[in-house]
Amino acid sequence: MGSLWRRNDGSEREGEEQGRDGDDRAREQHQEADERTRLLPRQNQGYLSPDDPAVSPYNLWSVRALRALSSFCLAISFVWWTFLLVSIFVSPPMMHSRGSGFFSFAYTSLTVGYLIIALLFFSIPSKAMTISGIVVAVFLFVDMCIILGVPQLRVEEGWVGIASVVWATLISIFNVLQNRVVAWGKREEEERLTGREETRRSLREWIAVLVETIFMVVIAIVSILFTATLIIRARDASLPAPGQKYLVNGEKYQVHLACVGSINGTTDSSGKKLPTVLLEGGESPVEHSLQPFIDGAYKQGLIGRYCYWDRPGHAWSDNAPSPHSAGMAADALSEALALAGEEGPWVLVSSGIGSIYSRIFSARHLLETEGIMLIDAMHEDYLGQVGNPGRGFLLWLRGILSPLGLDRIFGAIFKGRTREDRVYGRSAYQTGKLLKAKLQENLVAGSMTTSEVQTARHVQMPDTPLVVVSSGIEVHRSDKWAKTQEDLTKITKNLKDWDIVKGAPHEVWTTTEGRQVLEKRLKELVKGE
Repeated sequence: MGSLWRRNDGSEREGEEQGRDGDDRAREQHQEADERTRLLPRQNQGYLSPDDPAVSPYNLWSVRALRALSSFCLAISFVWWTFLLVSIFVSPPMMHSRGSGFFSFAYTSLTVGYLIIALLFFSIPSKAMTISGIVVAVFLFVDMCIILGVPQLRVEEGWVGIASVVWATLISIFNVLQNRVVAWGKREEEERLTGREETRRSLREWIAVLVETIFMVVIAIVSILFTATLIIRARDASLPAPGQKYLVNGEKYQVHLACVGSINGTTDSSGKKLPTVLLEGGESPVEHSLQPFIDGAYKQGLIGRYCYWDRPGHAWSDNAPSPHSAGMAADALSEALALAGEEGPWVLVSSGIGSIYSRIFSARHLLETEGIMLIDAMHEDYLGQVGNPGRGFLLWLRGILSPLGLDRIFGAIFKGRTREDRVYGRSAYQTGKLLKAKLQENLVAGSMTTSEVQTARHVQMPDTPLVVVSSGIEVHRSDKWAKTQEDLTKITKNLKDWDIVKGAPHEVWTTTEGRQVLEKRLKELVKGE
């Protein structure tokens, strides 16, 4: 027994010595760390709480890189957005588009908003955001295909609009992929640090998911409205112009000019060539206002030939670069007439604000102008109201919202509005092109245009025959309007007639008496009676 216990004691001492040797070797191994040594030793590791801030997808370098890339894209988009905002008021070199420019600004605004939302809710990905993002990407891709596939839209939007919609499409796809990558990174980190994927959310996260879902649904609805408006624009682009389009101002944009009647014109009893009537529309496109009346006079044989055109931004004409004054528009008309081979002589017929343009054109074509007819014309004293800053802000705001196309979509679906209505008819005021034209008119009305029309008044030949026809309703409604109508009779010293048509509205030709007076005075003016 004694020897047995002694053997056991020896075994125990040997075991203790081996244990100490093993501890020493383990300690030496622990001290000799290499590239494979765990940063968090397994024997000291414990799972973290899911609410611990350390449980974050930002632990992954790929997620951090995506956030940095999103911030970089936001910076680029914001700089581009700033350029487009400035180009609405002043066109930078090489950045003029022949359309309104509101669509490219809208796509860039959508991109900036989308990136801001993606960054604000970067670490809280959700299925709702992914689904909404896919919807946005699909509709933006459709928009890109429509703009690239329809020649008229491609020309109107130019490289600026194409770049904007392509960038918006790429960013929408990138945001969907980013949302999925962040969701994957969040899941990986939860499994590594908490031992399982976390399926529950805190109240703060649920509120964040609700807010981001609301924003993404709004963005998805906006993208759908953009697509619907583009479809309407593509439909309107198929309406053929009655005349020809001519590139003017260094081939920067096109204007539409149409002439009706024999190019050789008609002659009077002495063989003298009768002048061509040249129309200038008022507040709305000429095809919806003055042209139908003049066409009726032509069919009755009261005039032998007439021409009309669309100012930049009206009907079939492109938008001009900003700023754009009435004198610049008159120069564009002169260039278009020269390209069309039209030499006059002219009898200028205009109404409303179009009379400002007509008077400037007359002063720059003194020898070719054989008569002027002003139909309830706007006096230059009213240009201050045209250039009112409040009116300009509302025009800009309507232009910014015009890509949504709410009024055009509603009109097409529920009111039966046609291509004609939207291009030059009663719904033309809803288009971005006309809104841009009126904004340009507003920006320079009190400065450049006022100076040009005052110069035109001084230059105008005093012996040019003049006829003024005023609205009885407008004259009796405003003393200022009555006084300015009287002042317009003095722009030349050869006033033939001044008629105040009783009961006639601003568009005098819409009443029977107004048409009769206008037809009589127009016939006398053309034939020199």
